[in-house]
Amino acid sequence: MKSGIAGKAAGLVVTGLAGAAAYDGVKRIARSGAFRSATVSVTAWGLKGARAAETGAEKVRLATADIVSEARGRAGEQAPIPGTPAGHGHEH
Repeated sequence: MKSGIAGKAAGLVVTGLAGAAAYDGVKRIARSGAFRSATVSVTAWGLKGARAAETGAEKVRLATADIVSEARGRAGEQAPIPGTPAGHGHEH
């Protein structure tokens, strides 16, 4: 019975030492600035990707608006004033 307890205690000590070593390693990396630098780089890539996606979406929106405007012109309709809600019901 004592050997079972000693074995469990030894396992806990080894696990604790491994955890402490890992923690110290993470602290060293965080202090060195490498982790921060990598995080800033990844964030910058994300921002550039988001900006590119927004630019693409805006181009698609403008192209679609041009097509709808041209189609309304061919159908003899006047394009609504931008920003007016559909079905407002009267003129000002």
